[in-house]
Amino acid sequence: MSKGTSAAKLTIIVDNKAAEGLLCEHGFSAWIEVAGRRLLFDTGQGEALAGNADKLGIDLRTADTLVLSHGHYDHTGGVPLLIARAPTAEIYAHPAAAGPRYSLRDGIAKPIAMPAAARTAIEVHPVGVRWTTRSQQLAIDLGLTGPIPRLTDFEDTGGPFFVDADGAQPDPIADDLALWMRTDRGLVVVVGCSHAGLVNTLRHALKLSGEPRLHAVLGGFHLGEASEVRLARTMVELQELGPDLIVPCHCTGDAPVERLRQSFGERVVPGSAGAVFRFGGASASTTKEWT
Repeated sequence: MSKGTSAAKLTIIVDNKAAEGLLCEHGFSAWIEVAGRRLLFDTGQGEALAGNADKLGIDLRTADTLVLSHGHYDHTGGVPLLIARAPTAEIYAHPAAAGPRYSLRDGIAKPIAMPAAARTAIEVHPVGVRWTTRSQQLAIDLGLTGPIPRLTDFEDTGGPFFVDADGAQPDPIADDLALWMRTDRGLVVVVGCSHAGLVNTLRHALKLSGEPRLHAVLGGFHLGEASEVRLARTMVELQELGPDLIVPCHCTGDAPVERLRQSFGERVVPGSAGAVFRFGGASASTTKEWT
């Protein structure tokens, strides 16, 4: 087994919360520099991406890869912008990411699918899309989970999601995937919304990577509507997995973040746009690298 990538740097560009001077929005996007690659993981809704990237000194034109964790609007709205700036970037997504989807609350259906402009941009993308129905190895120490097996008995998609406006057909969000990076301190897992379940996702990433240690997990955990049973079981499972760093972002929920802090103390560092994390070699750190 490889000893792990010597260094990786991750900058949160879009999140529900943001450092002063940056725009926040309900969404998620992270810029990852690892294994000689520059990846954009999700794009947020699209309003905050360009301005925040510019202020953070990130040149989206240098992106060689775009990874879409799943097809919801708050992760794919910036796709047209990224393709326009980086027309040679490879795109990885599951085929279901482009399908219809709705959130149904109090009998009212809200469309939450990938915006039409994003679907069109993908269809005419000059490089094309690598539709991902299985795990992908992007480099020796870098990969995508592909579809994640739903093995736990306490996790679900995290909301009333359907593929039709009538709410007749539940949406399993089969397109949900995560990115993993193997470092000399263990595995780093980046998630969009963890619709497959956070524990399911982490277990699968560890299995695929062959790395026995979980160093960090970062992204949206989608626990805002989780039952007490699910929250309690999640804390127990995370204790067993033993991550050194937990960075809840986006859809995790304020109460679950506080629960994580109670369980893991200083290992929990809530994410926000503008936060920068370094993995490998030195201890993971977060800084603000812009003025």
